[in-house]
Amino acid sequence: MTTDMMNFLDLVEKSRDSDLQLEMIGFAADLLMELEVGAVTGAAYGERDPARRAQRSGYQDWDWQTRVETVELRIPKLRKLPTRRAERWP
Repeated sequence: MTTDMMNFLDLVEKSRDSDLQLEMIGFAADLLMELEVGAVTGAAYGERDPARRAQRSGYQDWDWQTRVETVELRIPKLRKLPTRRAERWP
């Protein structure tokens, strides 16, 4: 299995489409993070929901070091909402 993985890595590094592959990996990672954030917050991006549990608070840029190359990611930051209505609007 290790030999197969090394052969795969050599093939990816020599391929002209390695940039496309890295972009696909980055896109998939961003999509998975967005789905996870939607599950944690209780609402999708831009959706208003009174049952929302958290709010987005920007993004954090992150370089993901892979065996092939670095993938640039934008990780969503979250902020918890106050539990009582009086804490939301003073």
